[in-house]
Amino acid sequence: MRSNHAALLLLAFVLASCSPQPDETIQSEDTHTSGMVASAHPVATEAGLEILRAGGNAFDAAVAIASTLNVVEPMMSGMGGYGTIMVYSAEAGQPFYLDASGKIPVGVNPDAYRAPTPNYMENRVGAKGVSTPGASHAWSAMHERYGSLAWTDLLQPAIRAADEGVILDERIARYVGISFEEFSDYSKAIYGRGGKPLAEGERLIQKDLAGSLRQLAAEGPAAIYGGTLGQKIDAAMKSAGGFLALVDLENHEAEWWTPLHLAYRGHDIYTPSAPAGAFPMLERLGMMDALNSRDMGHNSLEYLHHFAEVTKMAYWDRLAFSGDPDVKPPPYDRLFAPEYWQSRVETIDAEQAKDFDYSGIVSANSENTTHFVVADEHGNIVSATVTLGGLFGSKIMPEGTGFWLNNSLRYCTFEPAGNPMDAHPGRRKLSSDAPSIILKDGKPVAALGTPGGHTITQAVSQMIMNLLDHGMSIEEAISAPRIAFLEPNTLIVEETIPETIREALANMGHEIKVRDIGNAHGVAIEYLEDGSVQFTGTSDPRGAGLSEGL
Repeated sequence: MRSNHAALLLLAFVLASCSPQPDETIQSEDTHTSGMVASAHPVATEAGLEILRAGGNAFDAAVAIASTLNVVEPMMSGMGGYGTIMVYSAEAGQPFYLDASGKIPVGVNPDAYRAPTPNYMENRVGAKGVSTPGASHAWSAMHERYGSLAWTDLLQPAIRAADEGVILDERIARYVGISFEEFSDYSKAIYGRGGKPLAEGERLIQKDLAGSLRQLAAEGPAAIYGGTLGQKIDAAMKSAGGFLALVDLENHEAEWWTPLHLAYRGHDIYTPSAPAGAFPMLERLGMMDALNSRDMGHNSLEYLHHFAEVTKMAYWDRLAFSGDPDVKPPPYDRLFAPEYWQSRVETIDAEQAKDFDYSGIVSANSENTTHFVVADEHGNIVSATVTLGGLFGSKIMPEGTGFWLNNSLRYCTFEPAGNPMDAHPGRRKLSSDAPSIILKDGKPVAALGTPGGHTITQAVSQMIMNLLDHGMSIEEAISAPRIAFLEPNTLIVEETIPETIREALANMGHEIKVRDIGNAHGVAIEYLEDGSVQFTGTSDPRGAGLSEGL
């Protein structure tokens, strides 16, 4: 896409799931003219750039990035996982939402995940926690609609990385060590030597994963959704007592949806509609606007207290109104009405935090997720949040495949039975993903996203307010301190928020925990009057990801 408007700016953010130690930090700021990739691992970033150099577009590069993340960051996402993808097509001139999540297996027994079923907690994390993987089918669906290079070419960087091996950094080696004793003998042989987990600096070689990627390259998604890889998944589930079956794989298809839209501060914000649970992000923007939050002072005590209270209200709405859109579509007209926002914020106590109460409902939270953004010189954009659920998902790797299966069903809400986010057989599973794209005057000016479970929509709201309410630069918006509410009554506050404010929040009744939230990367794109495009990338001082361009 070429624009006649001077200096239209695209700000693309990636928030990786875990906060590494300071010695892992990589910071970069670069200017390029032909495209930009930002991901949580340098090898995945380079995979995307390789495809762009070969003449591919952002959609081609996204397949390469996602498949390579399976190899270099295997505990976070992959062929056995799922996710949420927002795209902007320059040719169509509009954003679309691609659901990369699979439906809940038709054979699921929801009562297996709650009392009085024996071992019901264990059922949530092992074989019975595996849902239909949707990642690989979504890669193919995106390529089929928008890709320009041959499908087989897009998987070559991932195949090469799996064959040749990747050197484990401190973070990935730590995660392997944490989980190693839960691995099967088969997966221990891949991730260990001599019965011990691979250590930092050692090479992880994944020959079986390379073979699975070759099958995917040769056969397309049919390899998993009914083919030999799918049969291996089916066999693993039968052996381990899971609910996922071959019929679920055979019936799966990635789905395209019209995203949600909110007009805000002269911009148009787009984020996934149901089955993703992104709408609370937009609600928070509306309710904070109803409070005239810009006048409170960014990250002041008043500002943070009100954002925390607004977040609880929006999260209550998520629990009350989320659902499979074919069964129970959320009442978006009501939830996005200014009079509704005003009625909610009028109940906030400006001096005291209110306890969150939703009849005992408590959902599991996962931060073991990853996110990437890629943009090309034509104006195409992909912003994708992808995951296995927990760390290494269910920790089940079907023999001969080299990839992990998700534990997506753990993140359903099991009490009370039959609630909209219960594990309903055959229905779409909800998520907290909120990759978003922002337009101004019909042109993209921002793309952002973050992993982090229930903190996702909160972080995205704060990033957007930093940009549109407070006029921050890309570097400032990324590095600004954040807060996040976790049920039932925890408020996570980053250490960079002054101790005096943290103490004051505690005195107002917030149950404070101090830790980092996310790990951001940014990409800026300017469309100049002469038709040229300029990309600027920056990486968050919190993390070790890499943004790089051509």
